[in-house]
Amino acid sequence: MDSGSNGTSDPSCMEDDPPLAIDIITKLDIYGIITYTLLTFMATVSMLVFLEECVYIYKKVPVNKKSAIIWVNGAAPVICTMSCLGMWIPKATMFTDMTSACYFAIVVFKFLILMLEEVGGDEAFLRRAAKHTLRINTGPCCCCCLCLPRVAITRRSLFLLKLGSFQFAILKIVFTILSIVLWTNKTYDRTDMYLYQSGIWINVFVGILTIIALWPVAISFMHLRIALRTVKIIPKYALYQLVLILSQLQTAIINILAMKGIIACSPPFPSKARGYMMSQQLLILEMFLITLGSRLLYRRQYDPLPEEEEEGGETTKMVTRISSA
Repeated sequence: MDSGSNGTSDPSCMEDDPPLAIDIITKLDIYGIITYTLLTFMATVSMLVFLEECVYIYKKVPVNKKSAIIWVNGAAPVICTMSCLGMWIPKATMFTDMTSACYFAIVVFKFLILMLEEVGGDEAFLRRAAKHTLRINTGPCCCCCLCLPRVAITRRSLFLLKLGSFQFAILKIVFTILSIVLWTNKTYDRTDMYLYQSGIWINVFVGILTIIALWPVAISFMHLRIALRTVKIIPKYALYQLVLILSQLQTAIINILAMKGIIACSPPFPSKARGYMMSQQLLILEMFLITLGSRLLYRRQYDPLPEEEEEGGETTKMVTRISSA
């Protein structure tokens, strides 16, 4: 497959539909065979590593943390596997992307639960945080609103934090099902960005829900990052953010370039399909590396978190509530 030619005279370049899997296989050259083989190997290894970690977590990790750790740890392998399927079967790219997005929507909520469970659960979190406050002027919603007051940590505020992330896990699946239903009726096309098309409105609503869901996770992380430094919460949060950026922002940028025709046609791939294919291949490589990094962070012995230091010391593990004058 000649990835360098634009193929403007080829009939496939005049079409918008991606090619069939058999068309890709029959037109693979030596470079394509090597590329597809290596990427498929990476996706397979990622899933095998994840399955091995699941066995380890099931045997070694306390029961209250098992579910959250497995969900969070599975983000990169699942996206890697879905991208591999989308690479081999381009016509299924919309469904593989939707599956990855729905899984990551659940991961956003599970990462919040993971931080709470690392502290010891809801009751332990409330007990530790009785004299502390939450800083809510954090990204992605209110990082510039420095005038926002701190919020007392209560059962109600903890419930709102959970609800803010949980709504995304539910509504993302609802919007995905709605998109599939509209697609079967030929009224949904994710590449149509016109105001009268359903695709752009669904994408806007999902974008708003994403920002709302990421906010509670960022608030909780800013509050617990010092208390959880012994369990390496900062690099874990960095990997979580990296998966978000690569699977959402990077993919969106490449797809926009493809829709604008900036990415050249390369038979049997028209411009749009080639952009999707490039996105899938990049994600396989990136998620494979993140899977290996996650294994170093999550496959460990989980000991109880040390008790919080007494107030008045040189350092504290949570932000103390500012007493009013």
